[in-house]
Amino acid sequence: MSIIAERINRLAISQTLAMAQKSRELKAQGIDVISLSVGEPDFDTPDFIKEAAKKAIDDNYSHYSPVNGYLELREAVVNKLKRDNNLDYTADQILVSNGAKHSLANVIMATVQEGDEVVIPAPYWVTYVELVKLAGGTNVVIPTTVENDFKITPEQLEAAITPKTRAFLFSSPSNPTGKLYTKEELKAFADIFVKYPDLVVISDEIYEYINYEGAHETIAQFDEIKNQTVIVNGVSKAYAMTGYRIGYIAGPTWLVKACNKLQGQFTSGPNSVAQIASARAIESDNKEVFEMVKAFEKRRDLMVSLMSEIPNLKISKPDGAFYVFPNVTAYFGTQVGDYKIDTASDLCLYLLQEANVAIVTGEAFGDPNCVRLSYAASEAELREAVRRIKEAMSKLK
Repeated sequence: MSIIAERINRLAISQTLAMAQKSRELKAQGIDVISLSVGEPDFDTPDFIKEAAKKAIDDNYSHYSPVNGYLELREAVVNKLKRDNNLDYTADQILVSNGAKHSLANVIMATVQEGDEVVIPAPYWVTYVELVKLAGGTNVVIPTTVENDFKITPEQLEAAITPKTRAFLFSSPSNPTGKLYTKEELKAFADIFVKYPDLVVISDEIYEYINYEGAHETIAQFDEIKNQTVIVNGVSKAYAMTGYRIGYIAGPTWLVKACNKLQGQFTSGPNSVAQIASARAIESDNKEVFEMVKAFEKRRDLMVSLMSEIPNLKISKPDGAFYVFPNVTAYFGTQVGDYKIDTASDLCLYLLQEANVAIVTGEAFGDPNCVRLSYAASEAELREAVRRIKEAMSKLK
């Protein structure tokens, strides 16, 4: 009999990837499924980045890279942080990894020990709580609601901190809600964290540029907590480079060194060609990024407008990212034929089978009252998807 390690048994399967797989399987059967389940830009990587990748191959970037990434890329990140965020880091305070998910895993595995608590606002990205479990930590989840724009208050934050708290983990703009924290809100959090110097603040800023409200605000801007704060970012979302798998952290030297040590044993340095392409992306003027964000903002407005036509959904208009996260509790207890809707998961399965639209249950994100829909799809697909959803949900009584 094969025995699987308990650390694997503790983990849940990624619901976003599972729903994407179901969509692909149905499509392979010839079924016209519209997938709004995966958080991936539907744009192609800009040509100048692809040309940089091709040149890197011709220039023989085919050998092992340094564990922490090429100096060229790390310096590009340093310059980006100064240019866009007015933050001062050195190249040895940057670690390049195999995607921002890997960056998060490094930070959590390097800081969280058995029995440590990690405070996480809900809704959260599906992988956060699983990484904490993998490290042997305990998730302390702070719930929020659509009525308060899915944001926690300073009072909730301070009440959640105990002597066992090791880290606070959040994203802004948020996946799955698209909400973001203002400078004033982040300052209120910083004023709390400064009282707990051993607490690590993990700020996931992968959606930094996909922001419809103006300049991005990072909690790392507050000097009093900079030595306990680590930024997680990457090129996947902003530059439509999900397959290149390049993420990075910027943080205090003590933490970056620990993550570098861990990465040296797990993966070594990331893909060499992808690193050079990423350096060109980060050094650019982001013209292509801003054009993509304009398209996402237009889709955001379309999606909110269309979804608002479905009776009894509660929607908080997203400030960034490319998701809507409506509250669907009004449909709990309804049914049609053999379909009975008791949970958000029931509703997602019903819509996949009845409307051929794939979305993700909010249960995966720590909020069982909601569902997540990605609008990283064409306007035509979004219109048709919501038409199908509206028709299917109208049958539920």
